[in-house]
Amino acid sequence: MDAILTYSKNAAELLNRRKVYRDIIFKYLAAKKIAVSPSSEKNQLIQRALEFWRESATESVSSAPESSSFNGQNSVPSQDKSNDTSHSGSLDCQLLGEHFCRWFYPLLNSQNPILGCEKGYWGPQHFWENTVLKFAYRTTQESTEEYCGAQMASLRLLALTREERLLFNPSIDTGGLKCAISRHGLVVVAVAGTIHRDNQCLGIFEQIFGLIRCPVTASWKIKNVNLKILGQSALGALGSIESAPRPSIQYKTKDLEEYYS
Repeated sequence: MDAILTYSKNAAELLNRRKVYRDIIFKYLAAKKIAVSPSSEKNQLIQRALEFWRESATESVSSAPESSSFNGQNSVPSQDKSNDTSHSGSLDCQLLGEHFCRWFYPLLNSQNPILGCEKGYWGPQHFWENTVLKFAYRTTQESTEEYCGAQMASLRLLALTREERLLFNPSIDTGGLKCAISRHGLVVVAVAGTIHRDNQCLGIFEQIFGLIRCPVTASWKIKNVNLKILGQSALGALGSIESAPRPSIQYKTKDLEEYYS
């Protein structure tokens, strides 16, 4: 091992050596709580490890510009901003949800290397420390995943765009957005849309967020995320994406108010 370290010019060369097995890199990433697909090839794991080291060497995400957070400006009437904005009388939750979607999805999609655009400041700073992410997807078979904590929730969502190359297209203006406020002040944002990779439409998605405003920074952070993806092969009798109904939210307002109760 000392010889390998001595004669390796850089980290990439070290990880590419035959004696550094794929399973070693996979276990290392798992220990660092970095979400990767179990079927990833060694070269994919190497790239993820190198990215992790580069990210660790750069400035902490906590130093990102404050403007990178979602503050929901213009969602609360100016005369009520000093009041308790968790009350439905002083908060337009539908407008807040629309602003949130126009902030969240471009930020998440910007992490997809296919777009080649400047990446936004994605990271755990947008989530509460006790965030819970529940992810269900159905293609030829149904699978469910659950992640707890800001770091794990952030990394799993990031992997969808950065590693799996997915792009989310929310139907904000065509019935794909509905919002409500729970009796505890949690803003519930339900979004539906289509999901893509390259030039292909792979299926539809439904995503529900629970948002709570931070009393210190006045920005809104994600407390809960429920994501469901339905692939084209799971559309059954509908046959194809083209013949499927336009993605929309079927929940009633009362259902959303009690969704995270």
